[in-house]
Amino acid sequence: MTLIKDLQPTDHVEAFYLVHRVVLGVTNQGKEYMTLYLRDKTGEIDAKLWTIEASDKEQLQPQNIIKVKADIIDYRGKKQMKIIQYRLSTTEDHLSLSQFVETAPMSPEEIEQEIMDYIIEIQNAPLQRITRTLLSKHREAFYKYPAASSFHHDFAGGLSYHVVTMLRIAKSLSEIYPKLNKGLLYSGIILHDMGKIRELTGAVATQYTLEGNLLGHISIMHDEISQTALELGLEDTEEVLLLKHIILSHHGKLEYGSPKLPLIQEAEIIHFIDNIDARMQMFDKHLMKVSEGEYTERIFGLENRSFYKPNISSINFE
Repeated sequence: MTLIKDLQPTDHVEAFYLVHRVVLGVTNQGKEYMTLYLRDKTGEIDAKLWTIEASDKEQLQPQNIIKVKADIIDYRGKKQMKIIQYRLSTTEDHLSLSQFVETAPMSPEEIEQEIMDYIIEIQNAPLQRITRTLLSKHREAFYKYPAASSFHHDFAGGLSYHVVTMLRIAKSLSEIYPKLNKGLLYSGIILHDMGKIRELTGAVATQYTLEGNLLGHISIMHDEISQTALELGLEDTEEVLLLKHIILSHHGKLEYGSPKLPLIQEAEIIHFIDNIDARMQMFDKHLMKVSEGEYTERIFGLENRSFYKPNISSINFE
């Protein structure tokens, strides 16, 4: 298999890839073309099919595996695939979707064990009960889903792995700032993106659901906490109010989709932890594609900047 991470301009490729997303476009001459976002375990590349027919629209759908013959070109500093020919995979190719899905660097079992260790540290009973109840309710999906359809942690298990790395950051910060309420921090982090289980379709060819498009994960999770608190007889507690505030404000700004700005320090710091972890994962995702001394392609989620990968080694002074 020719891996996406290894593709370079001027390469000719003949290999299988998963169709993640499809976008129809129209050229200046009024002719339709297709942009396919193709994936394997190592990443994603956008591929152009410049001449299309009605059958192409039917066959080139998300979650389909296709074999392409294509050339790799450099388009404005970004690798792009120009498809010459393709065919759908068949049973005789002996391929499965799992072969093309990137996964978290930890197993679901390792992630779950670490998260449970943090839950034990939530000493506030209402917060721990709500967090345990919702984790139990969504256990299977929580450890399989990505955290996004693109940008950051967009791989199988990305949602729970994002939570683990955020919890690690929160633990370090709570040691520096001991007045932070660890119960609010940990429960808020564990639950802040859980609504994405209903917002997204899953780890393969991830799309937004109708509920996700119309409501979004913030509103979804706010309602889930309210309903769970009601079922547990905790609906009138301040803990529930503060937890819901963290969910509503964790994007940090109104223009970023938060209905409320953070108004408690735990909400403020969760917003920054979320942003730090998302941005660092985007750095890792794109820097791994280039060699030392080179620039990444422009990264939309990081203000459309290209980043330089330093060509220096660690020096030990003795």
